[in-house]
Amino acid sequence: MTYQPHGDHLIAGQRIGTEARWTSSPAHGPVHAFSTGSPALVAQACAAAEAAFWSFGYTARAERAALLNAIADAIEARGAQITEIGTQESGLPAARLEGERGRTTGQLRLFAEHILKGDYLDRRHDPAQPDRQPAPRPDMRMIQRPIGPVAVFGASNFPLAFSVAGGDTAAALAAGCPVVVKGHSAHPGTGEIVAEAIAEAIASQGMDPGVFSLVQGGKRDVGEALVQDPRIRAVGFTGSLGGGRALFDLCAARPDPIPFFGELGSVNPMFLLPHALANRGATIAQNWAGSLTMGAGQFCTNPGIAVLIDGADATDFIATASAALAKVGPQVMLTDGIADAYRQGRDRVRAGTGVTEVLTSACDLRTATPYLFEVSGDAWLENHALGEEVFGPLGLVVRARDAEQVAQIARSLQGQLTCTLHLDPEDSGFARRLLPILERKAGRVLANGFPTGVEVADSMVHGGPYPASTNFGHTSVGTLSIRRFLRPVCYQNMPTDLLPVDLG
Repeated sequence: MTYQPHGDHLIAGQRIGTEARWTSSPAHGPVHAFSTGSPALVAQACAAAEAAFWSFGYTARAERAALLNAIADAIEARGAQITEIGTQESGLPAARLEGERGRTTGQLRLFAEHILKGDYLDRRHDPAQPDRQPAPRPDMRMIQRPIGPVAVFGASNFPLAFSVAGGDTAAALAAGCPVVVKGHSAHPGTGEIVAEAIAEAIASQGMDPGVFSLVQGGKRDVGEALVQDPRIRAVGFTGSLGGGRALFDLCAARPDPIPFFGELGSVNPMFLLPHALANRGATIAQNWAGSLTMGAGQFCTNPGIAVLIDGADATDFIATASAALAKVGPQVMLTDGIADAYRQGRDRVRAGTGVTEVLTSACDLRTATPYLFEVSGDAWLENHALGEEVFGPLGLVVRARDAEQVAQIARSLQGQLTCTLHLDPEDSGFARRLLPILERKAGRVLANGFPTGVEVADSMVHGGPYPASTNFGHTSVGTLSIRRFLRPVCYQNMPTDLLPVDLG
């Protein structure tokens, strides 16, 4: 059955409509009207979240695990409807939405398993030493505790996995933190149906409905009100550098500054070392073209830069990549604004000093086609703007003069989500030289692969030095991400019957 959005906000389990309405801009399919968010609605949602924290923050891990599994069940029960409206709003193919839905429910279930194990609590105990000289030591126990209500901003490029019930929401709920989501205007109907699933699961578990709220639409003041509300204790954000930095600054300027966990994008450079380039250059080029254009290049780990040493092998690599990219037809982008920004990014790269356009094409309205450019290492080092992200299927090959300049280019990089080494065994010495540089630049360093797949796992790091993210000590994907919404508390000489259950 086709889902018909009601268009209201969902505040603590209640649908709330407003006279002010706005309409969606789907890639195809029907247009729907949605209520407009406001600072007053944000305040209402945050008040409900704070009230809910006093019960939800002290639930047993088994109760929260049951909630996470119930949310996954409720999302799966709406699977066909989510796929239908998600493809209409985003223009993404059904297979992509179905895979993303599986990732979304999978990470909810993974967090359920994770908190049941209890390792994330990092429990520590230093027993009292009453006879220690020159002074006795008290009994001290430490555990991680939830921080309070968390604000989450839905992402444009992942309507499910990084949005209403995405990784930030899953991690916060697992930690014991109520969540207030600011839905993304690119896919409001998808956000609404997922929010309904969450509310249904909360009700089925008999929990305070204030554990979750969704505010849709509104002007910039809605997001600003959310990060500035004194009841919000942390923010999870995936989006543009400009928007994320503005919200980060607001969080830092609060009377009580709070952490802003922003994932802001990356160019994800690849370094093709000489032997790998000579032996496997054509295969790497073809696979790069596939990775670069996957999902119209709208992945935060899209590998937009290839660095190699100039020469005949480099020329062959560029020719093969260009031929592979030329076979890729127009793809629908997520929004008109993203498509326009892609064209602006193309024009910025094209205008760079020393930049040569290898593959040109034509894109208009909401579609994207691949572009390929090349530039010398000298020109790259003189123009730092070439290292800024272009969100879409655009590739830039940097022809370095020699190995020393490759290292210079690596050192010149801003913070990245990923860096990749393509190497053969004979390249090990060169790779050993580059690796210390790359691990300072990125949260994930790959060998002989492509970074567009981000596994949801214990060891995954999806973050990196600024501007890849605003907090390099954390990740937004994987079970370690729960630590963003916890803080350590030490209990000294506390009677056992007063300790948290998980410390008793």
